[in-house]
Amino acid sequence: MTDTLLPNGIKDSGGDSAYFRKGCNPFAQTGRSKLQNKRASLNQQIIKQMRMRAGAENLLKATSNNKVKEMVLLELSYVNSNLQLLMGQLEGLNSSVEVYQNTQETANIPLIALGLKETKEVDFSTPFKDFILEHYSEDGKSFEDEIADLMDLRQACRTPSRNEAGVELLAKYYSHLPLIESRFFSPTHQTGIFFTWYDSFTGVPVCQQNLSLEKASILFNMAALYSQIGTRSDRQTISGLEEAISSFQKAAGILNHLKETFTHTPSYDMSPAMLSMLIRMMLAQAQECLFEKTALPGIRNQFYSLMKMAQEAAKVSEIYDQVHQSMIQTPIKDNVPLFWSTMSQVKANHYRSMAHYFVASALLDHQLSPSDDEDQQEKTLSQVYDRLPEGRSPLDILKKKDERERIGKAHIRRAILGHEEALRIYSLCHNLTELEVLQDILKASHQRSLNKFSEHENEEEFTDYMEAPDIISKTEHKAEMEVPATTKVKVIDFFQRLGPLSVFSAKQRWTAPRTIQLRPQDRDLGFTLKGESPVQVVSLDPLCPAAADGLKEGDYIVTVGDTECKWMGVSEVMRLLKDVDEEGIEIQVVSMMDTNPPMPTKSATFCGNLPKTYSMICLAYDDDDKNPKSRKVTKKSSFLSWGLKNKLKSASTLSLPTADHSGTLPWNKPCPTFPSSSSYNDSALY
Repeated sequence: MTDTLLPNGIKDSGGDSAYFRKGCNPFAQTGRSKLQNKRASLNQQIIKQMRMRAGAENLLKATSNNKVKEMVLLELSYVNSNLQLLMGQLEGLNSSVEVYQNTQETANIPLIALGLKETKEVDFSTPFKDFILEHYSEDGKSFEDEIADLMDLRQACRTPSRNEAGVELLAKYYSHLPLIESRFFSPTHQTGIFFTWYDSFTGVPVCQQNLSLEKASILFNMAALYSQIGTRSDRQTISGLEEAISSFQKAAGILNHLKETFTHTPSYDMSPAMLSMLIRMMLAQAQECLFEKTALPGIRNQFYSLMKMAQEAAKVSEIYDQVHQSMIQTPIKDNVPLFWSTMSQVKANHYRSMAHYFVASALLDHQLSPSDDEDQQEKTLSQVYDRLPEGRSPLDILKKKDERERIGKAHIRRAILGHEEALRIYSLCHNLTELEVLQDILKASHQRSLNKFSEHENEEEFTDYMEAPDIISKTEHKAEMEVPATTKVKVIDFFQRLGPLSVFSAKQRWTAPRTIQLRPQDRDLGFTLKGESPVQVVSLDPLCPAAADGLKEGDYIVTVGDTECKWMGVSEVMRLLKDVDEEGIEIQVVSMMDTNPPMPTKSATFCGNLPKTYSMICLAYDDDDKNPKSRKVTKKSSFLSWGLKNKLKSASTLSLPTADHSGTLPWNKPCPTFPSSSSYNDSALY
């Protein structure tokens, strides 16, 4: 069940002078590809039925004709029935865990992987070209290659390969999104681009015009991909288990980052409650793999080893019990597949029973001998129990054979009952009963406990109804959330030709480029330059020819002659201007336009709500736009400029280009500041 890759072939103009890998072939006949294709088809059918329901409900409200109402109500019943069937099929897809397991795996309990969220294609071409022409006053057609690369990258992210390369692909697109947002998504102007993503549990579409939904959904898919990598790992080897542990911890870390960063997601699968449950589930599966890693070399049949494994198993059981409790809470239980909650309940009972089996084996198979460390065994036993049976001490249990056997049998009875409960719960879920390997493991564990009980069964003894005490959970290696470094990939802006992002962004408004003829007077051009890139005109002599031709203080120089200099610093621009003769040279400049503080903008969100009437439009707006704050930019401590030939001369007399390191500008005229790229903040979603 390998992932088929298309050959590399699209040059990545947005980055590291390499090629970006295309996604999996969407037509590859792999189990995972078939599953995702079914998910996409179901999403389309669900939205069709929901549109029909919305139309029927609107007609029901608008009409007063009883016959029409009867027909509409009949149609609504059909639509709701179809929706329930489609939701059941979608739940079946989320329950198809066998597709994501390792093909060689035969002796491990299956793990749950998240399916990738589906999305519609997005055409950036026309909106971006129009915006480049309108906002940046450049020919949008000259950026067709960059736009095509961006669209190819997004398209590849819809079918990422199930390995680190696939995660890096998603991370690369995620790192490009803030750059795209700064270039093209103005707080006062809508681009007309709609991003549509489908809820992975309900299939309900959510559509917004801003990039927050796009960023959140890509993060969710990164976590989903890590969960699929974890379930695909070969858990019969130490290296495979380590890969699984790392993958589940990274999935939990990304989900936690998503929960903390995007706090108002309209898609239910990314709501705080759902994300909290998914984080617990990923950490539980990581803890399960840690237990398997400890047990893989074999469990030594010794008192201390058995007690240690008992507490490790109790820890796994405890975490799965917490997962199950979170899954059965409202409203999560209405959307989480029954398979998931049943699986977590089965595992909680299974590992709790294993813990009792290990304690029973330690007590029944190992008697305290003179060569054993009595104090150490007493300490170990006291740490295993939260409370001891009334009137008994750890040392009494260890020394007295009857007490030892009595409590050991009580543990083995609890193990048998726990395994029987796990098998009973397993039989109640249709999707779970299709996992034959899980049934085999549960039955084998149950039979092992029965065999242990029969070994120590004495027909002459009366039935003892003593209840074995609970086992304290403890682990030497606790699963922790891990935020992978791949979430922050260094990329180069696809649209860097537009100029430095700190200046040429969607937040600033610019005049069209103006052509200015520069002619030196007494080898002076009449102004001072500052800044890194692009350079800015300051301290302009109002009597110089450039000022007469329309040059203004605060203008940014974008070209000198035929050379584009948006990315040039002062020293480079000075070299272009130092040999200007009497005929002069043409430069192009742009001016920043004054903008009023932006009003809070509203973006249309198209979403669906299954329990209630389907609503096509919900209005939301960005919390960051409620209280726009001006941001200061730290002035550079040193810069190159056109200096004064003699400070005592008249203000209209300027010298040849010099480097002014003092930071003193003639005439002390303030230069306009502009927002920096650091003003971008994605901490709030909508």
